[in-house]
Amino acid sequence: MEESVPLARAARELGLKPREFELAVQLGEVRTVASGPGGRRRVAREEIERHRATEAFPEALRTRLWVVGTTEGAELLGISPGRFTRLAKAGCFAPVRFYVNRYRVVVWHYLTADLVEFADRSPDLLSGRTPAPLRAVLEKHPDRRARGWRARRLDQLTAQAEDPWQRAAVPAAVLGSDDLADAVPDPGERAYLSALRPALVPARPVTGPARDVVDELVLAQDEDEIEWHRHCLTAALAEARALGPASPAGGVPPGTVAAGTSAASLEQALRTEPSVPVLSSTRSVLSAPPAPSAPLERPVPSGAGVGGPPRQAGPSGPSGPGRPGLPGLWRRLRRRGGRRGPAVRAGRRP
Repeated sequence: MEESVPLARAARELGLKPREFELAVQLGEVRTVASGPGGRRRVAREEIERHRATEAFPEALRTRLWVVGTTEGAELLGISPGRFTRLAKAGCFAPVRFYVNRYRVVVWHYLTADLVEFADRSPDLLSGRTPAPLRAVLEKHPDRRARGWRARRLDQLTAQAEDPWQRAAVPAAVLGSDDLADAVPDPGERAYLSALRPALVPARPVTGPARDVVDELVLAQDEDEIEWHRHCLTAALAEARALGPASPAGGVPPGTVAAGTSAASLEQALRTEPSVPVLSSTRSVLSAPPAPSAPLERPVPSGAGVGGPPRQAGPSGPSGPGRPGLPGLWRRLRRRGGRRGPAVRAGRRP
């Protein structure tokens, strides 16, 4: 039996659609390993068997990967879309991915497991007046969704980095050129970090306006956030320098793989790997919403989500006969703790 399998075969054996598999890799639910020339990513056979041996496979795994937009997230929590948006802007839970719609509006998606955990942890925030501390947070930072998404992605990429220089390249990925130059005066080190710099998003949108939105979103914006990432970079650089100097001329050693496995590389692998049936095409999380979902078991409250049509950006989670709907999903997540595997907990500073 093979010690590891290609990504497409792993997705098929785990019962995951391409977008679900992409998210599973990002969250650390499915761990990949570098294999062969160029560090091509594969999934260890042991990792697949670990999942297949769990109770209620594959629905338990797919439920942990279920994402929702604003309208369905509000229904899950039993609150209005407006209140859901305020909680998200205050940083009560972090988005897991997004896309930019035709109107250049960023549409955020959230893990249902995170929402259930939040509801269990802070039920007082689901009704009544907004508490003064939360109002103070919103006055200081009117919208922390992009900031929370960046923090989450950096946690994921740091966990996937394989050496100290790759770990140092992670906080460098959210710093603009001026801030990076201030934090890393040595041009050789800057070039090396830039070569190792992981991509927070799989690919930039084709259209100029949407690309401008994403270019701004992936960079730290507030002064305190920038200072925090500079602090992280300084600490990571100290560890990397102790290991050894940066590669001459900023080159990347052969076989070195930047931290993370991008959705673009996953999509390419899912489409091109030999002797594996081609799965359905993976949409970019930046250019289009997920496919419409099956109807919910109870009506959706009136009011659109944040940008985009309210029903088009439905959940890309468990589907087909026997899908539990939001009430069933709530019971299932609470019964199993709603937690993902080795994923990093959202909401950590900044």
